[in-house]
Amino acid sequence: MGAFLVYTLAIAALCSHANSQLVPAIITFGDSTVDVGNNDYIHTIFKADHPPYGQDFSNREPTGRFCNGKLATDITAENLGFTNYAPAYLSPQASGKNLLLGANFASAGSGYDDNTAELSHVIPLSQQLQYFKEYQSKLASVAGSKNASSITKEALYLIGAGNSDFLQNYYVNPFLNKHYTVDQYSSILINIFSNFVTSLYGLGARKIGATSLAPTGCLPLARTIFGQHEKGCVSSFNTDAQQFNKKINAAASQLKKQLPGLRLVIFDIYKPIYDLVANPKKYGFVEATRGCCGTGTVETTFVLCNQKSGTCSNSSEFVFWDSVHPSQAANQVLADSLIIQGISLVA
Repeated sequence: MGAFLVYTLAIAALCSHANSQLVPAIITFGDSTVDVGNNDYIHTIFKADHPPYGQDFSNREPTGRFCNGKLATDITAENLGFTNYAPAYLSPQASGKNLLLGANFASAGSGYDDNTAELSHVIPLSQQLQYFKEYQSKLASVAGSKNASSITKEALYLIGAGNSDFLQNYYVNPFLNKHYTVDQYSSILINIFSNFVTSLYGLGARKIGATSLAPTGCLPLARTIFGQHEKGCVSSFNTDAQQFNKKINAAASQLKKQLPGLRLVIFDIYKPIYDLVANPKKYGFVEATRGCCGTGTVETTFVLCNQKSGTCSNSSEFVFWDSVHPSQAANQVLADSLIIQGISLVA
């Protein structure tokens, strides 16, 4: 009953602002879970600029999102009253009045560790921060210095990172996993996270939401490549993710004590995604062990998930779109969870 009441109050608060935005802008950093097309404009194989990506988006065309449709952050923006999405910063749309909506600096394949991004030739988090500083100057030119400062302070900042650091770097990089334990590497990432939040705070950010790690051992790619001798999810990966999540929540608590006026929420995406995988029928899904694209076991990016690989007949029945990323239907479930968890940031 308590959870239902919280959910009802959250929905009521959002609905009461149906014709207005609860925040003036949304600023996003991170990886493929939140990238809306920046990788379309750089030289990397980590792109979603081709079918079947985007097949269920409003224009039925690929948008650079690693999904068949909307990301959880897109749906969250709609819940906050936005009728248009903040543009990918490297896109032509990131100019003029569109900058008033915010900007998305995320890059698929990136992470907290800049070395993760370098392995994939994508935009590291440190560069994303530099782009944000550049954006602030452009915003001041469009809105005026006073209004730009107000937008910066009242905007919602979202950070979605960390999964790539483990799946695309630590677990497959012998230089790392032979020299650092998982616990040590997690601490390195947490230190980067804390410094990043502190830098954002110094640039005017006050409302920041960052995602926890997903249950990485339950992703189809992880099951296929690392779980040959284990039924179900790769338990060690999930344990690593849970330990990281404890650390990032502790770091967030410490940052709020150190930085006056900071609102910082760690969005738990571990539990909702794990629940989707463990109990798909509860949420109306049929398949939770593989993605919709191709065999759904290893397909992602243009190398494997493309027009020739084929897709399932009904993506809304699948928890995962490709071997790593949630489907739009699953992202809707995640967004519903974010409403409850993040209401303190925008209320």
